[in-house]
Amino acid sequence: MLTNVPLKVCQRKHTENVMNKYDVDILDAIYRVIQDRKAHPDQKSYTSSLIGKGLDKVLGKVGEEAAEVIIAGKGGKREEIIYETADLFFHVLVLLGVYDIEPEDVCNELRRRFGVSGIAEKESRSRTEK
Repeated sequence: MLTNVPLKVCQRKHTENVMNKYDVDILDAIYRVIQDRKAHPDQKSYTSSLIGKGLDKVLGKVGEEAAEVIIAGKGGKREEIIYETADLFFHVLVLLGVYDIEPEDVCNELRRRFGVSGIAEKESRSRTEK
């Protein structure tokens, strides 16, 4: 994975080569494209347009996509759940990109929590928040 490689090394003008050129995780590859669109806005890019509209628009899209995942989950159709979850993941990656938070940071938090009882982990948060 390219998680320890500086972002500028991963940026490519033609993003279709990112997955072929490097052995990277798809979420990391998408994040790299998002960061490239943020640094080099392109009028024809949905991502550039979304970021350009500001944080509230990005947050709104995350909320919209989360609601669509809920609706798809209620409907129970596997393909719709996958499709809507992919949309949600993408928009969460855009949000992370706005704040320059690497997907690996989220993975590290998941690793920290892995194997810890959800109840115990939540209780530890409430103790440290007081």
